[in-house]
This record gives sequence, C-alpha cells and structure tokens, in this order.
Amino acid sequence: MLTKAPRGTKDLFGNEILEWRRVEQVILDVCKDFGFHEIRTPIFEHTELFQRGVGETTDIVQKEMYSFEDKGKRSITLKPEGTAGVARAYIEHDMQAEAQPTKLFYITPAFRYERPQAGRMRQFHQFGVEMFGSKEASADAEVISLASIVLERLGITHVELHINSLGGPECRKKYNEVLKSYLKSHFEELCPTCQERYEKNPLRVLDCKMEKCKNIVAQAPSTIDTLERECREHFDQLQALLTEMKIPFVVDPNIVRGLDYYTRTVFEFISQDIGAQGTVCGGGRYDQLIEECGGKATPAVGFGIGLERLLMVMEAEQGTYTHPLQRDLFIGAIGKEALKKAHGLIHTLRKEGISAEGDHLDRSVRAQMKYANKIGASYSLILGEEELVKEKATLKNMNIGEQEEIQLSQLVEIMKQKIQK
Repeated sequence: MLTKAPRGTKDLFGNEILEWRRVEQVILDVCKDFGFHEIRTPIFEHTELFQRGVGETTDIVQKEMYSFEDKGKRSITLKPEGTAGVARAYIEHDMQAEAQPTKLFYITPAFRYERPQAGRMRQFHQFGVEMFGSKEASADAEVISLASIVLERLGITHVELHINSLGGPECRKKYNEVLKSYLKSHFEELCPTCQERYEKNPLRVLDCKMEKCKNIVAQAPSTIDTLERECREHFDQLQALLTEMKIPFVVDPNIVRGLDYYTRTVFEFISQDIGAQGTVCGGGRYDQLIEECGGKATPAVGFGIGLERLLMVMEAEQGTYTHPLQRDLFIGAIGKEALKKAHGLIHTLRKEGISAEGDHLDRSVRAQMKYANKIGASYSLILGEEELVKEKATLKNMNIGEQEEIQLSQLVEIMKQKIQK
C-alpha cells in the first residue's frame, strides 16, 4: 500500500511530464492571444457550492464527489470541476465591478470518485475558460474558437464540433413538459436513477449512460423544437459566427452536458479515435450560475478540457511522445581537482541559461561518456590534469563527432554560440 499510488491516480515524470508542459505552454500562449487571465482557486470548497452550482440531481453531486467533514464540522468537497469555484471567486472579489467581460482560465487538479478507465481518473486535471458578463452569441463563439485553436495547435485534427441549445428557463420549462410526456410511456423501462430524474430533473435523463435509457431518449423530442424566439435567434447567430470563422460544426440535439447550470448553448468537441470516451472538450452557457451562487445575475459561458483525455487523443493521432531529456553540454572529469573545476564551470554555464551536467558517481571516463550519450548531451568535454595546466580542453560535438580545442575561459561564450545555431 505504501509503495503504490491510490487507485485512479497517476505519477507524472520523464517524457510524459515534458509532453504535459508542451500542452500547458500551448494553452498559456492561446489564452494570452485571446486576452484571458489565469485564476487559481482552492482545491476544496464548501460542499454547498457544488450542490447549488453543479446541481443536486447530477451524477457528480449524487455519486462522485469527495466530500468530508473537517475539524470545524464543516462539509468540505475536493473540487470535481473548475467552474463553480471560479464563479465563487468572481462573486467574492466583486469582479463584476471591473471592465466586462471578465475572461479567466485555469489549469487545475479535480477529483471525482468513479470507476477508473481510459481517459477517466479519480484525480484528473482540467483546463477551463470562463467568460463572464456577456449574453451575446459572440462570447459563445469566442470560447469555442479558443478551444478549436488549442486543439489545432496541438495537432489534433480528428475532432468534430457538436452544438445544441437548451434554451433559457422558459424554454427549459416547456421542454421538460414535452420530454416528460414522451418519457411517461417508457417510464418502467428507465433505470432507477432516471425514474428519479423523471420527477426532479427530466433533462438529466438525456445524459444517462445506460444503454436502455440511451435507446429510449434517441427518439425523444429535440430541445431546439421548443426554443422561444430570443433563444432561437441566439442559436442562429452562433451558427452564423462559427460559419464566418470557418469552424465546422454539427447541430446535435443529443448534446445536453452533465451539469445543471447550462442554459442556451452547449457544445462538445468529439474525437473518433478514443472509443466511448470521445468527448475531448465540453462547455456552454450558464447564465443563472452566478445568481444561483449568491451573486448578481450575470451571463457567462465557458468550457472544460480534461488533460488526461486530451493527451490520450494526441497519442491516438500522433503516437507516443518520445522526446528525450537533453543537455547542451556534459563536462567529465578525471581526479578531484578536475572534478572541482568541472562543477565550477557547470555552475557558471547554468547561470547563463546553458543546460550543463557533470558526474556525481565517480565513474570512469568511459562510463562518463556513456552517461553523456544517455542524457542526450549535444556536446562534451573531459577535464584532467593536462587540461587544468593548459586551461584548454577538447570540445566534442556528440552528434557528428567533430572536435575542437578551446580555452576554458571562453567556454561560456562558445557554448552560447553553439546552442544558437
């Protein structure tokens, strides 16, 4: 038990962490281009925030939250998603008083108690964006555009954007009646959870993963059919904007998302390369969430991307990431005086931004050169008694085998020139 990570968690290191950093850097660059600012919220929040924000009838709240009572007898929950915490921060810090819209993004660990499987972990990582303060379809199009550019820059091409509209509160009320009327004749066939949802929140039945329920709702009326004029115009405008941006999409009435806070626009980027867990990115509009959490009525739109799922798609499309750990220079040494000199030079090189490495295991010269190869050193040199006396050494290009004699006093400048080529 002590030497095995808890089920549903994973250690990240080596080549894999380099790939994570590459993904995170793309996210940071794209969000900067779009004018989104980073926010970091606590790993845990008061349980009530998720009950009210995410929705008491969702699978997350009913089955998947890591909740516990702290020493002050308060109910605390490890955050199962990022939006509710950002909404709380928006209210607490009166961000509504700033120039609108407020555009925020985050990369955060999140926690859900569910059966671990490909693309689903109990501790996972979520990249999300939230845009508060605009009710216009252009805000919806902007966050969809941001997601599409992130996927494009990461080389993910086998994805399809699916969009739908759930409408506003009146549309939802009208649709719930239509949906209940349809489901009534199939009530006995529904799973026990969906029978409970039928009364509390019938829209959640559309999100059930049970095969028999999926077959029933496949023939259910569409949310689009009950949209009122303003909501329909909003959805039409979104489609026009996406067309102008040349972002292909499919109108999919089955997209409803699994959280209660969504209104009007919902969308998913779906991959065909990872089987049943095909949703890479999911989001939509949540115009009632800020008010539900105790703030002033504020329109909002955003999305979330699970990084584990994203990397799984990248591997399916591009193969396993194998970029090796590399160094610019390895300095080997023969004897204590040479070793001391080597580590003095390594320190100086590192201060100048040059990736340098030395020996820490008292290896033979041959073993040191093998190590230089293993760590992907571009150049190497060996210091011994003769090199210390002459203050010169032979610098070797490890890739093509070329060698040149250099002054040790000029090593930093020479390496700067080499790594710029």
